[in-house]
Amino acid sequence: MTPVIALVGRPNVGKSTLFNQMTRSRDALVADFPGLTRDRKYGEGNYEGQRFIVIDTGGLTGDEQGIDAEMARQSLQAVEEATIVLFLVDGKAGLTAGDELIAAHLRRMGKPAHLVVNKTDGQDPDVAASDFYSLGFESPFLIAASHNRGIRSLLEALLPDIEAEAEEDLAHKYPGIRIGIVGRPNVGKSTLVNRMLGEDRVVVYDMPGTTRDSVYIPYERQGKEYTLIDTAGVRRRKNVREAVEKFSIIKTLQAIEDAHVVILVIDAREGLVDQDLHLIGFVLDAGRSLVIAVNKWDGMDQEDRARVKEQVQRRLEFLDYADKHYISALHGSGVGVMYESVADCYDSAMAKWPTNRLTAILQDASAQHQPPMVHGRRIKLRYAHQGGSNPPIVVVHGNQTDALPGAYKRYLENTFRRVLKVTGTPIRFEFRSGENPYAGKVDRLTPRQKVKKDNDLRKGKRVKKVRMKSKKRP
Repeated sequence: MTPVIALVGRPNVGKSTLFNQMTRSRDALVADFPGLTRDRKYGEGNYEGQRFIVIDTGGLTGDEQGIDAEMARQSLQAVEEATIVLFLVDGKAGLTAGDELIAAHLRRMGKPAHLVVNKTDGQDPDVAASDFYSLGFESPFLIAASHNRGIRSLLEALLPDIEAEAEEDLAHKYPGIRIGIVGRPNVGKSTLVNRMLGEDRVVVYDMPGTTRDSVYIPYERQGKEYTLIDTAGVRRRKNVREAVEKFSIIKTLQAIEDAHVVILVIDAREGLVDQDLHLIGFVLDAGRSLVIAVNKWDGMDQEDRARVKEQVQRRLEFLDYADKHYISALHGSGVGVMYESVADCYDSAMAKWPTNRLTAILQDASAQHQPPMVHGRRIKLRYAHQGGSNPPIVVVHGNQTDALPGAYKRYLENTFRRVLKVTGTPIRFEFRSGENPYAGKVDRLTPRQKVKKDNDLRKGKRVKKVRMKSKKRP
């Protein structure tokens, strides 16, 4: 399962700053006064290929009342969700009574936690950490989150390379194609699961939030093995009230990570809303294949159907490579056809391509539309090879690839997708530049020769290579 890291501590110790550094985002609000984070915030991080989920929480003091008491309850709920707990303290403020209360509470919960001393910049790290040894934790991690110092070592120690082992465990426990069913509450996810299974395996009730946890269901269909993952609905954060429902959000995000193919269910009668787009964003960030299922299509008149189709086409124009199905999970219309899209998506996500084929596609694309000039030199793309699957990763080697414009990268992605016939799956590209053999070498010219070379360059003349004759020692 994807590791989940919860950040807990007093207000204003730097939890949101650390959250932003770990997720490389500005999603959590950060300012220099306490109590800004009132609720839990989820984000995805990646350290050298190891994905993880980070939970940013509100601060704890130990004597909370009113809204602060609710904020404390949410922070403690995050501890229950997490596989790794980071207890942040302020190295400049030193040990406080609030830190001692939080440490005692973590011990009572029996949840292993790691002590992280933040704000160690500008002072001796050993001195900054000395006050906190009395809390009884193992050797603390010393960081300066605002300067991104010490975070790499922290992640390196906490995130061993377990992704390959986790994938093997999943494949052994849940063989075949893993299909995640996600969407907002009450859009018909559990009804769709039951229809795909052909039996009532999941509780269905006409009230949002019936499914409180992700349910993994292995089964066979026409001789092929599948695992359906039915998830709890994810609402807008302002509408999330119950702690048990907040707990289910992390299960949904983990289910997306575990799936090979994700089916996003949309309510046709409500149309496409912003929360649907947020879920799509998380699926794409995780690199998972995507199938769009517009549910509750039965009973709608032609005018409403045309309006919904136009909206889906317009707002999901960036997902032109993903199949879209208009279905009725209740009556079963259009459901069986989705298995063809799921199979195509899985084949695309797990495909293996030889280096010579990828290089040929790259060279043909460059010949038809050359990369631009940068500083008077043409960007050259030499060869490509595959760097991974689910999602497919294409590694392109050349020179000055860091200067390649975004428009040209999109051109390459569309070209590879069309030639390789990739369906429903995002393709990720990694661009690597070869080292310049002349970088760092000193130009061995006399001062007079340098002046002449500069003048010739300004006049547009061709500069000849001049070698300085070595002087014989007397």
